Amino acid sequence: MIRKIIQIDQEKCTGCGICASACHEGAIGMVNGKAKLLRDDYCDGLGDCLPVCPTGAISFIEREAVAYNEKAVPKAASSYQVQRTSQLGQWPCQIKLVPIHAPYFDDAKLLIAADCSAYAYARMHDDFMRGKITIVGCPKLDNIDYSEKLTQIIETNNIQSVTIVRMEVPCCGGLELAAKKALQKSGKFIPWQVVTISIDGNILE
Repeated sequence: MIRKIIQIDQEKCTGCGICASACHEGAIGMVNGKAKLLRDDYCDGLGDCLPVCPTGAISFIEREAVAYNEKAVPKAASSYQVQRTSQLGQWPCQIKLVPIHAPYFDDAKLLIAADCSAYAYARMHDDFMRGKITIVGCPKLDNIDYSEKLTQIIETNNIQSVTIVRMEVPCCGGLELAAKKALQKSGKFIPWQVVTISIDGNILE
């Protein structure tokens, strides 16, 4: 059957193993120091491994592949438990409350997340917050344009990258827009990405 399945670019893969840890089904393993899709029938095609890859080596393709077989997935993988260690790197974390200048912003990978995303996406800490400085907000509830403060944070600190995690709902567009405006107004060239979470807790393409 033709279906959506992951593909791992071996040239881009650095062998960090993060994707293998993020794959709940055990479809990805480390072979000769590189990540490899071990079995097509273990891959559910949801792509939980995509956002955690630091080099962008993983992508979706459509090709001939056997169907996902949940019963074939190893028991240890199918009974995956979310890591319960908090990955919050600083306090406070609300955009309104964080200072513009803080030591934790130096050389930081910045995560700008919608309040609701951590409740909707079960693996928020491990998949997105790990190794990042997390700031959260909801423009609808705060009734504020975050772009000015985000611009100041990005302008005055050595931010390495920006990841925006938002929900698929329209009100989250304000958070994404504010972050994009801040990146543009800062005048800096910083790698950034937007990840959208569906209301049922899945990552949308």
